[in-house]
Amino acid sequence: MFTNNFDPVAIQILSLEIRWYSLAYIAGILIGWILGKKLLISNHEIKESFDDYITYIILGIIIGGRLGYVFFYNFNFYSNNPFDIIKIWQGGMSFHGGLLGIIVSTILFARKKNHNPFNYLDIVAIVSPIGIFFGRIANFINSELYGNVTNVSWAVKFVQVDNLYRHPSQLYEAFFEGLLLFLILFYLRKKGYLNIPGIISGIFLVLYSLFRFVIEFFRAPDEQLGYLIYNLTMGQTISIIFFIIGVYLITSKYEIKKRY
Repeated sequence: MFTNNFDPVAIQILSLEIRWYSLAYIAGILIGWILGKKLLISNHEIKESFDDYITYIILGIIIGGRLGYVFFYNFNFYSNNPFDIIKIWQGGMSFHGGLLGIIVSTILFARKKNHNPFNYLDIVAIVSPIGIFFGRIANFINSELYGNVTNVSWAVKFVQVDNLYRHPSQLYEAFFEGLLLFLILFYLRKKGYLNIPGIISGIFLVLYSLFRFVIEFFRAPDEQLGYLIYNLTMGQTISIIFFIIGVYLITSKYEIKKRY
């Protein structure tokens, strides 16, 4: 068993604090940007526009992630305190909201360039697990999104939360939704799946949703929400929706490939 007493502040210069969570976002975006542009994109026109696209991605992640948290996870609070919505430095981001933000921003950018949105989304799908990995490690350091109480030998005591030993669910997510998902998608890219626009995006949605749905059984529900219908969490409920969308993408894109 392990005791987590990490300081969420990575660097402090006088009154300026740089938190691990901020560094996780920066690392995920930078590594994804470099990897996507240098290794994954073969189309010259897409590669040339990728730098401009990153700006749209960053805005999509921040705006979508914040609004997703507001509407999915804490609507009652923010409906009564609307000015707190802009206080993102106080925490409160949603992965599914960020994902929706990426999808919307990508569609807008692709229309502007007259490109297929999946030419971008498939690349993002491959590199996104890198950001997820760093983000979940930061969640672990911050003692947030922790797991249910347990007595397994690898349980962690988050002393900033309570004195109970819990599942390190953040690390489960870092491994499955981050490392493993990246390796699977990178392997499929080498097998030529990027040649069918939309397939990689669909596989990402299916596998991420599956991993997230299962791991949520080990993760404590959000305090302000608790469990929803059928004792599912909000994360599980939204994951079901994205799983269905992913299955649809895979089957529809595969059918198109078979026709041609």
